[in-house]
Amino acid sequence: MTTSFWHEKKVFITGHTGFKGSWLSLWLEQLGAILCGYALSPPTEPSLFQLAKVGDKMVSLKGDVRDSNALYQAIQKQRPEIIFHLAAQALVRRSYQDPVDTFATNMMGTVHLLEAARQTDSVRVIVIITSDKCYENKEWFWGYRETDPMGGFDPYSCSKGCAELITSAYRNSYFKPSSSVQPGVAVATARAGNVIGGGDWGEDRLIPDIMRSILSHKPVLIRNPDAIRPWQHVLEPLNGYLLLAEKLWENGNEFSGGWNFGPSDDDTVPVGTLTRQIIDLWGHGAQWVCDQGEHPHEAHYLRLDSSKARLKLGWQPVLTLDETIEWIVEWYRTYANQQMIQPVTLKQIEKYQQLKNDFPVK
Repeated sequence: MTTSFWHEKKVFITGHTGFKGSWLSLWLEQLGAILCGYALSPPTEPSLFQLAKVGDKMVSLKGDVRDSNALYQAIQKQRPEIIFHLAAQALVRRSYQDPVDTFATNMMGTVHLLEAARQTDSVRVIVIITSDKCYENKEWFWGYRETDPMGGFDPYSCSKGCAELITSAYRNSYFKPSSSVQPGVAVATARAGNVIGGGDWGEDRLIPDIMRSILSHKPVLIRNPDAIRPWQHVLEPLNGYLLLAEKLWENGNEFSGGWNFGPSDDDTVPVGTLTRQIIDLWGHGAQWVCDQGEHPHEAHYLRLDSSKARLKLGWQPVLTLDETIEWIVEWYRTYANQQMIQPVTLKQIEKYQQLKNDFPVK
């Protein structure tokens, strides 16, 4: 990623009040982008968006991606050059409880975004963020590639697979990939693994569940300690999204399509292993127990093959899982000590950029 590329680029982010959207917004603010966010109010209390004062250096619009007219009006008025679509109903368990909202947000929200973008002539690049769960999960022990079929056992996973198909249909039907000769609209989708980091307070997510229990001095309840997940710090896929957008701007013909941004194989470990590492590093008597209650189906094993991103984008993970855990504990200790959150968040972004620049290309 070329940091100077983003200076004064007009960027529109849906879902900027969420966990990933807040980290991405802060990063783009640091890079000098002219930023507008469109989202509902922060989905949790507390939230990274509020604690880190994310909205202070951007235009922050309250809106729902299910409202096609409001989204269209926002994009028409802001006239962005680059769009990141992160707004989503992002929880598997909630998708079982409210499938209609999940499909409306994740599928029709994507349609509304793409429809508004195709009617706005300022737009050059669109990156749609989906999920590793978009793939038809066969519990393979090898990673899923971009050419593998879409699927989805539960409403959430299915909705993300459908969002991929919707994006592909719009790209093939309405958008011409950009080129240096004739700039058009370049469209790509990005899929990440289990993204973790400081500032996540979402329900039914591992790190928030762990930290809420630790901060309230209660044992951590773990549903599926043997489930294997590809863990990665939130800045890893965000780095991929930014790099992808830059490449789409420069040569959309080559970089349009789907992209995986997953962690190294060493960072694909069971839920119980990650939980123990966090608890051991936190100390102070923290402990965890297995939740024996009944729970809806979740994939036991799912991993991404990111060879395409490594070879064609030059993207690769920077942080080890141990480093990721250290950064997470640092962030939540800052919160527990009632210290200012924005400085530690920006410091981690700056540190990541430095590590990335110094990281040897493999």
